[in-house]
Amino acid sequence: MATITIFRRELGAYLRSPVGWIIAAVTLLLQGILFQVFAARNTLAGDMLSNFFMWSSIVVVIAGVILSIRLISDERQSGALMLLNTSPVRETQVIAGKFLAALAFLAIILLLSLYIPLLIKSEGKITRGQIAVGYLGLFLLGGTSLAIGLFASSLARQPLIAAVVGAAIAGLFAIFYQLSRLLDAPMKTVFAELDIWWLHFQGGFMRGIFDLKDLVYYLAMTYFFLLLSVKTLEAKRWQ
Repeated sequence: MATITIFRRELGAYLRSPVGWIIAAVTLLLQGILFQVFAARNTLAGDMLSNFFMWSSIVVVIAGVILSIRLISDERQSGALMLLNTSPVRETQVIAGKFLAALAFLAIILLLSLYIPLLIKSEGKITRGQIAVGYLGLFLLGGTSLAIGLFASSLARQPLIAAVVGAAIAGLFAIFYQLSRLLDAPMKTVFAELDIWWLHFQGGFMRGIFDLKDLVYYLAMTYFFLLLSVKTLEAKRWQ
């Protein structure tokens, strides 16, 4: 199946490339530094864990965009995308394979950071459920940022431009809640619900609270941006 082939190729590229591991190392380093500077100051284990997830979520969004910006733009720049366009592989398979590979590599990075909340657990009263919910939130938030970065990559030929576009989109969706406070109903509610961080992560996953609404939101946002990526590739195929 084409999706599996693309997934294996892209995941292998992450695992073999020093760039992939540099991104992983920087992500883990930033998580550790931010934890020591901001989260470790708390005396309560629950607050320490919440702050760890808060600062980690920012790092994960940035890492997600960086990991995904090269997925399409690099191939367009090298001409490899033209070969895919002339093959029987569908755009849906290309996007799915690349996205799943980036998501798998991001999951590896998240697993490598698990030692931090486990250290917090050994020092205070927090449950495995709180850790699991927090990491589920990081995984879903990371998947959404990957989808945003992949969409930006499908738009731009240069990875740098894709990075700027992806960062701009992710940043915009991260301030929708703040913007909603300046609006009246019903737009106030619409903007608040569209925010990728304040309402759905900070108000739920970060605090160890699982809400089905938040899960559906992140899955819908990821699907939306992946669909935009597919439609963008389909449009560019016939240009």
